[in-house]
Amino acid sequence: MGIFDYVSDRRILFLLLIVLALGALDVTYGGPHFLHFGIEFIGGTQIPITLEQSVTPDQMSNLIGIMQQRVSTFGLKQVSVEGIGSSALYVTIPSVSPTEINSTINIIQSQGVFQGLVNYKEALNGTSILSGSIGTVPPSISGSNVSWSVTFYLTPKGTSRFSKVVFGQGYQPLYLFLDRPLRTIVLLNSSLYQSSATSSGITSSQAITTMQSAVTYGNTTIPLQLLSADSSNWNLLYPYFASHNKTYSKVVLAKNTPANIISALQQLNYSLSFKTPQNMTPQFEQISTGTTATISAVQTWPAIGLLSAPRLDPSVTNGTSGSSYVISGASPSNLSLTNKINFATQESKTIASILSGGALPVKVIVGAPTTIPATLGTKFLLISGVAALLAIVAVVSVIAIRYRKPFLVIPIILTVLAELFIIVSVIGLLGTIDLAAVAGMIAVVGTGVDAQIIITDEVLTQGHESGVKSRLKNAFYIVWVDAALIIIAMLPLLFSTSLVSVIGFSESTIMGAILGILITRPAYGAIVSRHYEKGEQGGKTLSNVQ
Repeated sequence: MGIFDYVSDRRILFLLLIVLALGALDVTYGGPHFLHFGIEFIGGTQIPITLEQSVTPDQMSNLIGIMQQRVSTFGLKQVSVEGIGSSALYVTIPSVSPTEINSTINIIQSQGVFQGLVNYKEALNGTSILSGSIGTVPPSISGSNVSWSVTFYLTPKGTSRFSKVVFGQGYQPLYLFLDRPLRTIVLLNSSLYQSSATSSGITSSQAITTMQSAVTYGNTTIPLQLLSADSSNWNLLYPYFASHNKTYSKVVLAKNTPANIISALQQLNYSLSFKTPQNMTPQFEQISTGTTATISAVQTWPAIGLLSAPRLDPSVTNGTSGSSYVISGASPSNLSLTNKINFATQESKTIASILSGGALPVKVIVGAPTTIPATLGTKFLLISGVAALLAIVAVVSVIAIRYRKPFLVIPIILTVLAELFIIVSVIGLLGTIDLAAVAGMIAVVGTGVDAQIIITDEVLTQGHESGVKSRLKNAFYIVWVDAALIIIAMLPLLFSTSLVSVIGFSESTIMGAILGILITRPAYGAIVSRHYEKGEQGGKTLSNVQ
């Protein structure tokens, strides 16, 4: 029987396709280390957080839960949130890029007051969205364009409000705000918005009109004061700030604002919120309406909490009510395809995290992040991989001594390696490979070899009058029962909130058991059954190998 006779079996073919698909995903989405490894192996980043006021133990517990949910939803599965006394926290995450660390800090700082504004009216808020309904969709690639989307459901009240506000507003931007500032003035250097406007193909006057539209909500607005590039017009702006320090209490401004302006604002008793020039710069976009007309919109403006501004598809602005909606957007056209995919993935994760994060009970102050060295390190990760392979070789050697047939030994080796690869890829892509997960993987490899021994022994049973298919069915009954027992045994650990360190162990063990009985065990059974069915048809006698 040739190799193509085996590959033609759908169970074996399915295993091969899964391995190839996961290999492609590892390379494409696995990050700089191909997979997401835990703090023990690649180090991490610790972010100190100070609470504006002391909290009770119950409030601290609630705060830790919300913070962990926010950062975990953001895509960093291994998150450690530790309360220090009644007024401080430490958030520790695996090492990620500086851009992702900054995005994570922005998520942590957010109080969670979400608003979606259309034409100066509130179409969405945090209470509009049905709890647990938010989901991200993988980036969609169409030619050179990459789009992202986040799905969610609205409550009945939220659905009614949304359909009324967006009626007739097709192609208009849906401004998504998190913690839109109150009683705040924005002092913006003209050079920042002018350069952004020029790159987007709109004039300075159009940019000013667009910014004023974006910051307006009902009859209120966030006052926008434009500082000239050389700050020469500050004397003209000063009287406005001096006469409004009773109405407004805070000023948002760039970190590189001249010292004399900062001093003057402080003397007027304003609370100053310093932002990086990048966050102070509004990003503009021209939205096509399907005709020759275009609509200018501010796509993002982090300084005022404007995170995104997807356009409203006309299909949701015709007055009909629906509970399911999608927030979508596209990656900038000037990026490479890989960066577009990364941008789309990051954007959808950020939006999903914001929508599902909830509001913090107190305001938080984030300190400077510090790097934590790996407790075990990359070298240990390599040693762990070598040790795992040696363990597989040792197990296979025992099997080889028992069965003494290359045909039985080689498939066992290949299926064990395939199973290990699948588990590592799935956990590394969806979660984090930490010490607990590695322990679970080792346990799964052991149960996998055990299952293959059961299948092999059952097929080679002496004196069994039934055919290979019948004996294989008996073997899989035992394998399925063993897998069910493993899953049942691990479930208490999976849902344990007090034993966080072993949740990864239970996750990898359960996932390995499920993937094994669905993918690798059937493939190995197919190899053995096809080989020995051919032997029975040729009049050969099956005997147990002693």
